[in-house]
Amino acid sequence: MTRVLIMAGGTGGHVFPALAVADKLRQKDVEISWMGTAQGIEAKLVPDAGYTLSEIHVKGLRGNGALGWVLAPFKVIKAVSEARAIIKELKPDVVMGLGGFASGPGGFAAWLMRKPLIIHEQNAIPGLTNRLLAKLADKVLTGFPNTFSKGIEEEWVGNPVRQAIEDLSPPEERQSSLSSQLKVLVLGGSLGARSLNQTIPAALAKLPVGARPQLVHQCGQKHIDDCEQSYEMADVKANIVAFIEDMAGAYEWADLVICRAGALTIAEVSAAGVASILVPYPYAVDDHQTYNAEILVDAEAAILMPDASLDADEIARTIEKLDLDRDGLLNMAIAARSVAKTGTAEYIANLCMELTHG
Repeated sequence: MTRVLIMAGGTGGHVFPALAVADKLRQKDVEISWMGTAQGIEAKLVPDAGYTLSEIHVKGLRGNGALGWVLAPFKVIKAVSEARAIIKELKPDVVMGLGGFASGPGGFAAWLMRKPLIIHEQNAIPGLTNRLLAKLADKVLTGFPNTFSKGIEEEWVGNPVRQAIEDLSPPEERQSSLSSQLKVLVLGGSLGARSLNQTIPAALAKLPVGARPQLVHQCGQKHIDDCEQSYEMADVKANIVAFIEDMAGAYEWADLVICRAGALTIAEVSAAGVASILVPYPYAVDDHQTYNAEILVDAEAAILMPDASLDADEIARTIEKLDLDRDGLLNMAIAARSVAKTGTAEYIANLCMELTHG
């Protein structure tokens, strides 16, 4: 039986694309194993999806101060040693990294052990780990075009999304009519987005009660109490949830999404075909979320609102304008779907099989 080791973790932006590929590989009777950490979201999501997680001990190198950089080489050597032990035990035919702390040591260990290595960079600006691994990998795949510097042979394949999202009906079949109440979905990502949690309730409070949209706000588990309090103080009704299991159903319901600009979110909004207001996370490394947003903004499928200047009045005006222009809202949704790269999970799964068979 063919064996593939997946390395992905930390946030949903790494884990969910990897799960989409893993599910396609499982359909091909491939034995899947997973390398990650005990601290990341993979510790729950991967076993819940039916895959075995092997853990290594590793954290990010940035933001740890001078002492962190002094100790970094020793921690990296230890993590690579742990990754080599896992690879030796599992004997994968292909190793695939989709980001997260485990991908660096795991990818380097795979290269040392002469295992075929695939990496996938989700963001428009590559992270430090993938910039290094791109020089070692057999295949370098990207979620956005022209991601790496010259000299790296990359293939733009898009970001894998769950099949249920790709299978949604076209936006023109789902869009609410002008006579119905606008439906807005606010997404904070797997870790939540505090500025959205505070600003969206204040924005909706500025609209007349009869002009307010139906709203579902996903805010992250650690922010749910504060988010609920913000809506109560604003006297605004909303369905507030920590996490959304059925993202396909959420996108199918929504006329408008207000969200960060993580690579997975951009891919899902595109595949689903939904208009969006994008608020890039301001502390993302190399400001990569602003670059991620460009593909939808340039297609006139999204409106960009920098976090630093996020303003309740502006959000209220924008929602009101879009509510009154349903044709324009629909055109944004159609434009979003027009830039989607579909079939990515299946393509990457097939690529794994090709590398396995030489």
